[in-house]
Amino acid sequence: MTYSAPMNLRRLAASATILACVLVASGNAGAHFVLQSPPSWSSQDVLGSPQKLGPCGNEAGGTATSIVTAYQSGSTIDVTIDEKIFHPGHYRIALAVNDRSELPAEPPVTAGSTACGSAPIDSSPVFPVLADGVLVHTTAFSGPQTVKVTLPANVTCTKCTLQVIEFMSNHPLNVPGGCYYHHCADISIQTTPVLDAGKPVDEAGAPTGDGGTAATDASGCSCSVPRTSPRPGGAVLGALGAVLALVLRRRRARA
Repeated sequence: MTYSAPMNLRRLAASATILACVLVASGNAGAHFVLQSPPSWSSQDVLGSPQKLGPCGNEAGGTATSIVTAYQSGSTIDVTIDEKIFHPGHYRIALAVNDRSELPAEPPVTAGSTACGSAPIDSSPVFPVLADGVLVHTTAFSGPQTVKVTLPANVTCTKCTLQVIEFMSNHPLNVPGGCYYHHCADISIQTTPVLDAGKPVDEAGAPTGDGGTAATDASGCSCSVPRTSPRPGGAVLGALGAVLALVLRRRRARA
């Protein structure tokens, strides 16, 4: 005998999943961009948090991924971001070889109609800044954006820090973070050619995943969740699953 759950239960399941996704998003409404490539040093939620506190999104909430991405010195690499909540502004990319304390300070901000008015862009950046004024925009992106950045030819390291910061204009001050959001990736740079350059490995050099997965349910709510983090709404969906299982058992017993 085939059993079909009552329509109201199916609607309840879909509503609970949507609510779980909304709860994840609403708890991090200040987050703005996800670092997709190279993989972040820390787990990120669906909107990119933690990312307010410099230099790398150091406020509570993230879990270290232990991913180090290997590149060859002097090579051109892809840096991909996904801006989740739009604000006009731009990005800057920098590199610290030995310690994150080597990362350059955030550019000074001049207030405008809001505290975050404008910030200077260096049209001829010098190391440790690799690129400045990247992805200048006044309207929302249509999807993830990739920038090509050339690594220094005279730098090698086993664990450098590649930093991507976002300046947002027309925005109040974040606490912490001011007018900037921050992400970092751990990378290695070597002089010899790198097999599968740009593919993430762990600190022992073993291949690893891309740091995230996507969960899509029948209601159409898609939540991209770091593999190191629990799925959103687990308590809600777990309780709902128990209720549905009990209903099914009772219906089958009656049949």
